[in-house]
Amino acid sequence: MTKPRPLDGITVVSLEHAIAAPFASRQLADLGARVIKVERPGVGDFARAYDTRVAGQASHFIWTNRGKESLTLDLKQPAALAVLRELLAGADVLLQNLAPGAAARMGLSFDALHATHPRLIVCDISGYGDDGPYRDKKAYDLLIQSEAGFLSITGTPEAPSKAGCSIADIAAGMYAYTSILSALLLRGRTGEGSAIDVSMLEALGEWMGYPMYYAYEGAPPPPRTGASHASIYPYGPFPVGDGGTVMLGLQNEREWVAFCAQVLDDAALASDPRFDANARRNAHRDELKALIVQAFAARTTAQVEARLDAAGIANARMNDMAGLWAHPQLQARGRWRRVGSPAGEIPALLPPGRSSAFEPRMAAVPGVGQHTEAILRELGRSAADIAALRAAKAI
Repeated sequence: MTKPRPLDGITVVSLEHAIAAPFASRQLADLGARVIKVERPGVGDFARAYDTRVAGQASHFIWTNRGKESLTLDLKQPAALAVLRELLAGADVLLQNLAPGAAARMGLSFDALHATHPRLIVCDISGYGDDGPYRDKKAYDLLIQSEAGFLSITGTPEAPSKAGCSIADIAAGMYAYTSILSALLLRGRTGEGSAIDVSMLEALGEWMGYPMYYAYEGAPPPPRTGASHASIYPYGPFPVGDGGTVMLGLQNEREWVAFCAQVLDDAALASDPRFDANARRNAHRDELKALIVQAFAARTTAQVEARLDAAGIANARMNDMAGLWAHPQLQARGRWRRVGSPAGEIPALLPPGRSSAFEPRMAAVPGVGQHTEAILRELGRSAADIAALRAAKAI
């Protein structure tokens, strides 16, 4: 028997595309919520066409859309909008990341819905929020990485670099997810739904707290240092004699002393006046790097890792995607499951946060409109009604 999940019985209707809202609603689905994903008839969420890397399906879409039902509606048609309004009568959450103002123009804002749906939680995700001078400005992940200052601190001194995954979308999706959870808790006490306004800029801005404070009152910002740390040294990638790369990080003076004695075989280096405090190691990082690279050159990656582990120094291998797929820790902890998709079963990672109380619902990725007829029948629509909607291309 399946143990109850935290969001069993909760229904989420999501007008979503791309990454931010789908990522948020997928977390809700994993916890047991029924997520009805509203897509455009025929083509669906445009993220379905980003690539064909997963058995002919898009990698972004497969990642963010398991466990959902797909309902196709052309919301420009009154008949389709009427179906959506029927769904909202039984929903707990309306989530949307349409173009700025689009949901409000359809009468789907919190203010427009609250009187007739007082328990409904409405969560809007946008680039910049629902007011202010940037309200109507288009926003994509890269653009928000730029606006939030992320690009200014990421990369090398010669060139800024964006993150290799959609961190602005992910940040916004996670704040939408946690905000919806908190709104559900609050509704349990007050009986009232609430409006949630998630801005991608504000979500990523929160993640930029350290560099912002580092540059407080006009102080110089953290420099771009590639994979190294801007203010702690040694911290980052170092080449090894067998061609590998080891990431390591020293956090305090005790670790520095152990590193010199047990990893570099040079205990006296710990008291060298160039290196006897983090600030001085950081100021003389080029000299120290040369000494570390020289010591590592005579050893293999496994030998360096073993010495670092014995000395209690944090370290890691620089895995590629093949290394992550095959990571022994994920396998040992049983983090992989199989989920269905229109192209057959595919592997999927369990969501973070292993619970003793329940198993996340790892359900299939839907095809475009796969659940449209079932949902319409659930709403009481007859076969003739459904045929009429289909003929009008409203579904």
